[in-house]
Amino acid sequence: MSVEKVKDYFKNYGMEERIIETSQSSATVEQAAEALNCEPERIAKTLSFKVDERVILIVAAGDVKIDNSKYRHQFGKKAKMLSADEVETLVGHVIGGVCPFAVNEGVTVYLDESLKRFQTVFPACGSRNSAIELTIEELEEHARPLEWVDVGKDSKSA
Repeated sequence: MSVEKVKDYFKNYGMEERIIETSQSSATVEQAAEALNCEPERIAKTLSFKVDERVILIVAAGDVKIDNSKYRHQFGKKAKMLSADEVETLVGHVIGGVCPFAVNEGVTVYLDESLKRFQTVFPACGSRNSAIELTIEELEEHARPLEWVDVGKDSKSA
């Protein structure tokens, strides 16, 4: 199970005890916010895309949607999300638990600028009912992004 891979990853840093496993689903931003008793925008959702043959993950604030023109400018392609069938195989985590930790080799992670407005955020940890609260610096350290990008648009203006 991918939550075990994430726990093993964080064990290397003495942080596995910080992983929160809830009795209710945290598979969507709204469910995660309710389960973790935090604002939905502080959920660090991880979106899975394919750029040519590469798999990329973009971690963004819970209230942000991908802006197609910004995405195209950044990656030179139209945004193409992985299908539900592809996610677990190509990324290594189930839908609803996708996170930037302990992913399959060759997966590239990007962090969206929308996260920088928070002191801490809650990314998933490989299952539909897990998360960890991390500072932005910790997220950057453990997600090991290729770079920060600005590909989001606030859902209020979408």
